[in-house]
Amino acid sequence: MQPEYRARVSMKNPVHFCALGFGSGLIPLMPGTFGSLAAIPLILLLAPLGDSIFLTATLVSCIVGIWFCGLTASDMGVHDHGSIVWDEVAGMLLTFMFVPITVWTVLLGFVLFRIFDILKPWPIGPVDKTVHGGLGIMLDDILAGLMSFACLQGAIYLFPVLLG
Repeated sequence: MQPEYRARVSMKNPVHFCALGFGSGLIPLMPGTFGSLAAIPLILLLAPLGDSIFLTATLVSCIVGIWFCGLTASDMGVHDHGSIVWDEVAGMLLTFMFVPITVWTVLLGFVLFRIFDILKPWPIGPVDKTVHGGLGIMLDDILAGLMSFACLQGAIYLFPVLLG
């Protein structure tokens, strides 16, 4: 993160702390990837609590993420600065809804999400370019998460060995 932007956010501010992916977004190289990695411990903590708690946490992360990301972007004075990675956290949570957690599903889900997030195929790309504010920051990753979810569910159906 450029120093002038860094001065406008504080890790002591809980909104900034979350929007910056618990600090993972401050890693200068590939902050989106590190934001996605930061979601994995959260996924591992939530998964054993059951589908309803996981789903509730996921929906809450998407809704409050609009506020987290919008406020942090406004405080920074930059729309969707690379260090804002809560959208990746929420997208990863969406990817793993109703997914049995194994080494293989986590690995495949992570790779799928990163592919969709980086390549931004339709409709992700157009949404990323046209929707602004906190919703715009979140929506492309929500779509990437949903597309990753669908692909991961398909892969589990076709290759049940992923569960073992």
